[in-house]
Amino acid sequence: MNMDFNLFMNDVVRQARKEITAAGYTELTTPEEVDAALNKQGTTLVMVNSVCGCAGGIARPAAAHSVHYDKRPDQLVTVFAGQDKEATEKARSYFTGYPPSSPSFALLKDGKIITMVERHEIEGHEPMAVINKLQQAFDQYCDEV
Repeated sequence: MNMDFNLFMNDVVRQARKEITAAGYTELTTPEEVDAALNKQGTTLVMVNSVCGCAGGIARPAAAHSVHYDKRPDQLVTVFAGQDKEATEKARSYFTGYPPSSPSFALLKDGKIITMVERHEIEGHEPMAVINKLQQAFDQYCDEV
C-alpha cells in the first residue's frame, strides 16, 4: 500500500511541476538558483507550488492564465514547497513580513517583496478571482509587455 501511495504522489508532483513549467515558469530547485533569480533587476513573480489538492488546483491555472496580460513580471519562477525544501526556504527568506504559505505567489522588484497572494486568498476562491488579484498587482508594479 505505501509503495502505491508513493508512486501516486510522485505522479502528482511530476504533473504539478509540468503544469507550471509548461506555463512558462522557470523551476528553481536549489538555494543558489533562488538567489540568482531573485536578485535580478526588474519584477519577478514567484509561484510557490504545492501538491495541496484544492488550493494547488486553483493556483496553477491562475499562474498559467494570469500572465496572458498587457502587463506582466519580467521573470516567472517557481519553487515547490515540500519537495525542494531548501530552495523554498531560501525563496521564503525574501518574503519579509509574510508567513510561509503554499501555494502562494510573491511579486518582487529588484529582489524586494512588494506584494503577495497567500494561500488564504487562493483556497476556496475561483481561479478567475486569483487571476484578477495577480493582474491587479501586475497593473500596479509591472511594465507593459
